Amino acid sequence: MEKDVNRRLMGILAVGDLIVIALITLVGFASHGALGSAGLRMLTTFTPLALGWLAAAPALGAYRMENVARMNQLWRPVWGMALGAPMAAWLRGVWLNAAIQPVFVGVLVGVSMTAILIWRIVFYFLLQSWRKS
Repeated sequence: MEKDVNRRLMGILAVGDLIVIALITLVGFASHGALGSAGLRMLTTFTPLALGWLAAAPALGAYRMENVARMNQLWRPVWGMALGAPMAAWLRGVWLNAAIQPVFVGVLVGVSMTAILIWRIVFYFLLQSWRKS
């Protein structure tokens, strides 16, 4: 039974991570005044960022329940994004056949690390309250 609960919790966590990545994408396009006309172009940021995250985060243990349930392990998703976001910028550059602007990489890394950290802190406290009830 606990295995099923952990699987559901990891599902919630993963969906939340993807929602955060979608929000990062939306905020990025909105900050450039391009949200209204972006349409499917948003996939050129969302997809590489999701792939970069999914390549880095599991390897760092960001989806192991024993790490997710400990506040002192929040470095794992932060560093997962620190590794995944530059990879995403490179993938995006390849996809668009465009130069990769260093400022874009820096902003993407900083915003993504902050956003995933906030979400993972929220999830940590939700997890603590769910375990008490």
